[in-house]
Amino acid sequence: MARKPKGGDDMEMQNAAKTLMANIRFMSVDNPIRSLVFTSSIPNEGKSTVTCNVARAIASSGMRVCLVECDMRNRTLAGMLGVRSTGGLYSVLSDTMPIQQAIVSTNTENMFLLDAEPHIPNPADILASKRFAALAHKLEQMFDYVIFDTPPVGMFVDAAVVSTIVDAAVLVVRENFTKRQAVLQAYDQLKKAGGNVVGIVMNYCNVEKSEYYYAYYNQQGKREKGSSSAVKVDSRNLGPNVPRGGGKHGGAANPANYGRQNNGARRG
Repeated sequence: MARKPKGGDDMEMQNAAKTLMANIRFMSVDNPIRSLVFTSSIPNEGKSTVTCNVARAIASSGMRVCLVECDMRNRTLAGMLGVRSTGGLYSVLSDTMPIQQAIVSTNTENMFLLDAEPHIPNPADILASKRFAALAHKLEQMFDYVIFDTPPVGMFVDAAVVSTIVDAAVLVVRENFTKRQAVLQAYDQLKKAGGNVVGIVMNYCNVEKSEYYYAYYNQQGKREKGSSSAVKVDSRNLGPNVPRGGGKHGGAANPANYGRQNNGARRG
């Protein structure tokens, strides 16, 4: 478990989120990545907290970003952000509420949320529908970035389904928690579905206060100190099936090391 945040931990996370987003932005200059799905292999890896912090990093740069709650079985984003909506995904898809009314603003300027109603039946079928694909396309026209938070891909197919209609998929991995085989299986599932997996985010990384906020992994799998400009993970350490580059946007697979998270990440 992550230790309770102290002092500058919030600043560490903010800087790490900004570095992560910068890595994603520069992966594909010719075909910018504007829609992302965040998922994990198993529960409790902190994907929802990573998702929220990346969205805040985008919003702080002056760009408009919309978070979409797609983890319909374990909704967490609204609670994390302290917002409430009278409607959500199902209301919009069923034409009972206009999208402009369902989307709510958050306490962070330029950051918005499209929640999901509780107890929605057959989430995977809804996410695979033509109506949801059309909604995702409309959101891309309304915002600079759209980020979808989905359940762990090792438990449900939802993330794999959403990955086929967005620009990129990011897999959150909790350090010293997730088994290597689970990560490989999650990655394979996303790739078999046709998702563009651009990287793996290492979460809950315990970096000493005397070090820089980030670290990177060398070819021998050992972590080394590094400044924020050198944040990366050598994808070859994860196995032969993990990409060394490419994707539908032509960018290299350049995963980022996200940094240590707080206890709130346990919910995601």
